[in-house]
Amino acid sequence: MNILVFSTDDHLYPAGGAESAMGEITKRLPDIQFDLVCARLRREASTYEQVKNVRIHRLGFGIPKVDGLILALFGHVKALRLFRKYHHDIVWSVMASYGAFSAVRVKKRAGIPFLLTLQEGDDIAHILDKVKYVRGQFNDIFRTADGLQPISHFLRNWGIEMGFSGRFSDVIPNGVDVSAFTKKFSDKELRKTRRDFGFPVDADVVITSSRLEKKNGVGDIIGALQLLPKKTCLVICGSGSLENELRKKVKTLELGSRVRFLGFVQIEKLPKLLKASDVFIRPSLTEGLGNAFLEAMAAEILTIGTPVGGIPDFLKDTVTGFMCEPEDVESIANVISKALAYPSERKKHMQKNAKDMVLEVYDWEKIVNSMQDLFNKLNKA
Repeated sequence: MNILVFSTDDHLYPAGGAESAMGEITKRLPDIQFDLVCARLRREASTYEQVKNVRIHRLGFGIPKVDGLILALFGHVKALRLFRKYHHDIVWSVMASYGAFSAVRVKKRAGIPFLLTLQEGDDIAHILDKVKYVRGQFNDIFRTADGLQPISHFLRNWGIEMGFSGRFSDVIPNGVDVSAFTKKFSDKELRKTRRDFGFPVDADVVITSSRLEKKNGVGDIIGALQLLPKKTCLVICGSGSLENELRKKVKTLELGSRVRFLGFVQIEKLPKLLKASDVFIRPSLTEGLGNAFLEAMAAEILTIGTPVGGIPDFLKDTVTGFMCEPEDVESIANVISKALAYPSERKKHMQKNAKDMVLEVYDWEKIVNSMQDLFNKLNKA
């Protein structure tokens, strides 16, 4: 089977979550050949590269805003040339983004089935505002798709509201590298990691792994820290446009001794940080799914989220984790206190529930099998 893929970025480091998920799928399906048409985005990136079973075709000049528009307006030209050469069976768009506009043209001209994956994590109103001048063409992405692969029930409902009426609509989430996040570390290693945070020995360590953007509510965690005992400390893993603003907030609130910014943390280093902490939290304002929660659950750390987007698919209050209210520092502080004081036996039961759920539903091998089935159904349609 040959599959033509559109994505804003490729799946190589430092790819975002949606592109990384695409990479996890492609590498586990070595018998399928993928042609990926994407924006160049980085000047140092070549216009063509082959990585195992993925031929990467990058369009543009290494200027992100320009290259995205080139992908939207002219990506189909490159893709149709590839189609004439390789005779693809399916066109697959990763998200309803720049490449999806070109994917629609390929579907209409080549007549091959069109699969749309929804991984959007931004607020839906914000997305629709961004496309207000091309709203008709944007809606056409959903109406034209033969298959819909949303990563959560929230996104499935949105896809249908936007006009999807194709034959295949399967919720297939992103997965977790189970072996990495269930890895065991010695008590000595975990004690050293806690010492490296620089907090007092008896500190209660709260951790978040988030892009430092408004949607992830990191500023609200910092605000809630004022309402919590001084021994409650926060580790922030991630980088983003709000980093300087968040650092200023920590300084203004005189919380410098209780907050550590670790910057971008490579995925292989994250499990130990999670296991060395007491509670994971991300008080999201919006979320397509939220892999960071699943990673924390696999690492067996108590997890706090908000009832938005795709989070309720896996986070059930007091069953697999705790729910707090978004943009509500008092609620965030209260739930952190509850999690830290949770009785030991109930804590172990919740951690087991969460880990078992991740192993059962979010293991990449199971997810890739579901994607293979979906590809096969579309190919036979």
